Amino acid sequence: MIPAPVLNVKAALSQAGAADTVRIFEAAVPTAAAAASVLGCDVAAITNSLVFELDGGPLLILASGAAKVDTALVAGLLGTSKIRRASPRFVLEHTGQAVGGVAPVGHPTPIRTILDTSLEQYDVLWAGAGDHNSMFSISYEDLLRITGAEPLQVR
Repeated sequence: MIPAPVLNVKAALSQAGAADTVRIFEAAVPTAAAAASVLGCDVAAITNSLVFELDGGPLLILASGAAKVDTALVAGLLGTSKIRRASPRFVLEHTGQAVGGVAPVGHPTPIRTILDTSLEQYDVLWAGAGDHNSMFSISYEDLLRITGAEPLQVR
């Protein structure tokens, strides 16, 4: 049985006209390193979906698995004083997905999204698909299109 958050991601991909490339693994892949190992790709091609709190609302940053987001840099580029990492409860409330399995799509309502420009160098990106055991592949251009993200340097 496919978990509801993964079904939501699959539906969002379909509605956006993106290929349903969701893969479900027997073992959990809750980190970029774990996912890269299972997929046989560069950890930098893993797209981490990181939820931050900005002015009381969610901000989703899609960042390379090889990068640590510079929150001060991002806050400055967005013209705000501070963004902070969201609590697991806040993440679940706004995405319908648990930390470690958050996808770029499939949330109850649209979330303001930033896409790490360093990911543009990869032909194929891998992103979480709603739980700890699922990932999907997508191009940078399609990810930008289906998320409505703002491309931005995040480190």
